[in-house]
Amino acid sequence: MKKDGETEQKGYEIIPRKEYDKSLAIVKFKKLDPEVELPIRGTLGSAGFDIVAFLNEDVVIQPNETVKIPTGFCTSFRRDYVALIYSRSGWATKKGLVVAQGVGVIDSDYRGEWFIPLYNRSNEPQLIRSGDRIAQLIMQPVCKMKVIEVTEVDETPRDNGGFGSTGFGSTGE
Repeated sequence: MKKDGETEQKGYEIIPRKEYDKSLAIVKFKKLDPEVELPIRGTLGSAGFDIVAFLNEDVVIQPNETVKIPTGFCTSFRRDYVALIYSRSGWATKKGLVVAQGVGVIDSDYRGEWFIPLYNRSNEPQLIRSGDRIAQLIMQPVCKMKVIEVTEVDETPRDNGGFGSTGFGSTGE
């Protein structure tokens, strides 16, 4: 249900100027070709914006192969944000296509064309066509960090218990 002053248009939420907030991540997209499709949210409840392939010809990704897929756009956004590129769950489960490094990172000072490295973890070749939704974009604020070298760290009940140490039946309960 829409509140007063709220409108919807083709799956986008239009935010009135008075509700503009500094925490809103403004991302400026430059199309490198007029035919490029910019990222779009599938639904108003979607966390990620779908990124589509921009190809001159179809690409086949062989099993256990990684291919950089062009998007046809570059961006500019504030330095206190990072663009994170995630796999699309449908492609990962149905086709075995995932973002090669797990999560892609686009830094705020990068101005080149975005490429999405897709890895085919399936046993069959996978076809990518221009316009296919290949990944999803989520913008996140970047927390500033100060690195401090110390000789010891605080102890905890878990201490140095590693992988699986917080699970059922572990000593780190």
